[in-house]
Amino acid sequence: MPARPAPATPPDPAAPLKVPAAANLVVVVGALSRPPVPRTLPSGDVVLELDVTTRLQGRPADTVPVTWAGPPTAAFGWEPGTEVLAVGRVRRRFFRAGGATVARTDVAAEVVVLARRKGAAAALGVAIASLGS
Repeated sequence: MPARPAPATPPDPAAPLKVPAAANLVVVVGALSRPPVPRTLPSGDVVLELDVTTRLQGRPADTVPVTWAGPPTAAFGWEPGTEVLAVGRVRRRFFRAGGATVARTDVAAEVVVLARRKGAAAALGVAIASLGS
């Protein structure tokens, strides 16, 4: 089994944040509205499809499709209602389905953590810091 890379060190909160001139960063916090759906790509890689529902007071709920490549095994067992924090980028993909070209917009997650986990803030900080690299 390959060794897991060491977790990245979160940035110093007192340091000024360097934001690139152009950025595509999305943070979604909400509850899973259905169980995760694993998909095996032709390359053999596994992606996990998540539907994350956000509810802001006084507004209708939004369900955001999130795709996560190379998720840990534990994520396959998450249940509907599980609160998660996903950090990634918005992407629009085009593909052929039933003889027609179809477009799908989703969040390509770099990291997804349980929202109650103490590491959620650190994961967010690392993702923001990676924008500059």
